Amino acid sequence: MTGHDLRKRALRSTAIGCLAIAAASAAQQRAPAPGDWPTVGRDAGGMRNSPLTQITPANVSRLRVAWTYNMKPAGATIAAPPSRAEQAQAQSEQMGPPPAGGPGGPNAGPFGQGGRFSPSESIPLVVGGTMYLATPYSRIVALDAATGKERWASPLPPTVRAATRGIEYWAGDAGHPAALIFGTSDGRLRAIRADNGQPVVGFGENGSVNMKTPDVMANGANKPYSLSSPPIVFRNVVITGSAVGEAIGGSIGDTRGWDAATGKLLWTFHGVPHAGEPGHGTWAEGTDVNRSGVNVWGLMTVDPARGIVYMPFGAPASDRIGVDRPGNNLFSSSIVAADATTGRYLWHFQIVHHDIWDNDAEAPPTLVDVRQGGRTIPAVVIVSKNGLVFVLDRVTGKPVYPVEERPVPASDVPGEFAAKTQPFPTRTEPLSRMAMRADEVADLSPELRTFCSNLVAQNKLSLGGPYNPPTFQKPMVYFPGTLGGVNWSGGSFDPKLGLFVVNAFELGQIMQIEPDGKGGFTNRGPVNGRFWNPQNRQLCQAGSWGDLVGINVHTGRVAWRTRLGVTDNAPAGKQATGRPSIGGPITTATGVTFIAATDDARFRAFDTRSGRELWTVKLPASAHTNPISYDAGGKQYVALVSTGGSFLGTPVDSDQLTAYALP
Repeated sequence: MTGHDLRKRALRSTAIGCLAIAAASAAQQRAPAPGDWPTVGRDAGGMRNSPLTQITPANVSRLRVAWTYNMKPAGATIAAPPSRAEQAQAQSEQMGPPPAGGPGGPNAGPFGQGGRFSPSESIPLVVGGTMYLATPYSRIVALDAATGKERWASPLPPTVRAATRGIEYWAGDAGHPAALIFGTSDGRLRAIRADNGQPVVGFGENGSVNMKTPDVMANGANKPYSLSSPPIVFRNVVITGSAVGEAIGGSIGDTRGWDAATGKLLWTFHGVPHAGEPGHGTWAEGTDVNRSGVNVWGLMTVDPARGIVYMPFGAPASDRIGVDRPGNNLFSSSIVAADATTGRYLWHFQIVHHDIWDNDAEAPPTLVDVRQGGRTIPAVVIVSKNGLVFVLDRVTGKPVYPVEERPVPASDVPGEFAAKTQPFPTRTEPLSRMAMRADEVADLSPELRTFCSNLVAQNKLSLGGPYNPPTFQKPMVYFPGTLGGVNWSGGSFDPKLGLFVVNAFELGQIMQIEPDGKGGFTNRGPVNGRFWNPQNRQLCQAGSWGDLVGINVHTGRVAWRTRLGVTDNAPAGKQATGRPSIGGPITTATGVTFIAATDDARFRAFDTRSGRELWTVKLPASAHTNPISYDAGGKQYVALVSTGGSFLGTPVDSDQLTAYALP
């Protein structure tokens, strides 16, 4: 059965139900108050657009630090370790240790091991003048959003930390208090009261539910399982993804819905379909059973009016070798729409067939309205690590702009079943490089050109693309790389201008497939890792290394593109290279885009209409997260966490949250 047939069958049976719940859902999940930022995307649809108007393109350059908050408690010496799933993912990324004496010293890397601080990608929430923040120091804190003064702190067990990217807010109901709901590194779902930080009575056992149930731990109770991103709430349903590592035989990556008041499990959506479920036939017989990966480790969104949740699924395990899993492998590297109340499948769109590049669909699907020919199309914008942009009808899953299947190279790994074609949008240009030729080696300086030319020539690196498969017993370079493209943050949508704004970069990944000595294969080669000079973090391909891009959703065309980030150690006059970035932008009603994200430790503001840079400030460390904007006491603030870290491995030099405002 084709994806179109699956979609048709499901939509026929659910259309009436979606219409019936629309009014009730809209009433129970209202739009956030103008001055609040109650969920990581601000609204359930993930637009990340603030309606506040004090800060404008004309005055944004006058922003000053209003207050700061240090997340590390006085006297704290050791931060809680990251979850085992995150550690496994870091190993899979093959970042390698920083060079001795190189950038960042002993506290560089995704986790800042051995340093004074611990990294965070946490996105604060603000509701009614109170800011809520998950810290990497085993604490959830509530702050006065106008001053940064701590109102309460809720401790976690000493070796436990909250999900890397933050927490979710539930407004409660007549019988239950407002709560903060979040996952922790020990595989539990926790709920604490928003007013005092105490565990919510009646939610599981003392405010905690064990998510490591037998069905998701089918391959062993000791396998890694946690959340790396916050859940999302629809009405009284808390929807969770998972972090399961990236190894064959890991935990199961199903998405689940829980009762927000009690923690009771309400539904399970199988990322790898079971027998009789839509998509099951895309796996060879037996290869689907207890398959790990295919998990939502990034951010989900919800259409409250229609009661639909949009789930961005990652690649299967193993994510570089598919010899043991012939077929397109649904719902890997796909966006899946499901009934948010029941978890029932509605439609899917697979971004990458039979993923062997780690091209997870991890970014939040952003809900927008597309205007064409006098009609409005409820749409969803999809971006991911491959740097392509798909705009779909969010009710049916059908492309708003044409998508075509194009032939891609075959694999030379014995027994590999690489897909013969991959989907490409024909209207919107790729956000990032997807291929490289030998004459495109970086020429920023003679020294960099020599280093990169030697890296290619001496190791006989195979170039090419798009979708050049990992090669057997010889190294190759894949673009945009295993980080992106676009990573977990995705983009922001300005509904007034009709512009979807997103940061994208291209940090090539060297991969090499070898026999594992056990009859299978492994992605291990002597030069596997990033395609750059690790001594100075200068990339090995010519052209931009990172951009901020504005896309007109009403036409599907790129409206503007500007370099995002500088290489401070590049020759004078050549520093505007663009930089790799993890974390993303927000937009405001006045046409200002705010973004940090880059590995150059800057926070910037741009004119959303034109892409012109308006303001830049140096941070104590790179901020690999999203900023927020909110109102407290009649003043508009912009705030973000900046610690360094992430899978870009920037120096973990800070524990600071900073709020900016006009004087």
